[in-house]
Amino acid sequence: MRNRPIPGSTGRVHAMKLFGDPVLSAPCEPVTDFGPALGALVEDLFATMYAARGVGLAANQIGVPLRVFVFDCPDDEDVRHLGHVVNPRLTEADGITLRGPEGCLSLPGIEAGTERFDHAVVEGVTQDGEPVRIGGSGFFARCLQHECDHLEGMVYPDRLSGWRRSRALRAARRAPWAIGS
Repeated sequence: MRNRPIPGSTGRVHAMKLFGDPVLSAPCEPVTDFGPALGALVEDLFATMYAARGVGLAANQIGVPLRVFVFDCPDDEDVRHLGHVVNPRLTEADGITLRGPEGCLSLPGIEAGTERFDHAVVEGVTQDGEPVRIGGSGFFARCLQHECDHLEGMVYPDRLSGWRRSRALRAARRAPWAIGS
């Protein structure tokens, strides 16, 4: 029997902001109000992430320029990590660097081999203001780094270079969802 509600079950699904939208390229503001509106935002983020079949979602991806993200992501051992972080700081990103396929809900249908550290730790607070420290390796470390990048105004193609970057940007320009197409 479950003793707590399913994340996102009371949230609203929002339209996803797509690559090229200015909200995705600007750093997000720190959260200062820990009232009911923040709880509603976290629920909306979970609902939107699940509707889009993602493993992580930052607030600016639904047009809210605040430092909040949610995740429901496995690591390489298939251990599920579920939660949210408010005002996160990437405090550790180390270990070996791996190039792996990376996609983004704001660039639907496009993937590119992106280098990320195999270990990451994020520190911040919960929606109630309680300190939280989340660490992971493998795919989950990639997710933590990816979501922290969003809050800094970066999308994963910003981490690419050479032909990988050119190919990803060309695919984004040609995509049926591309802004201005």
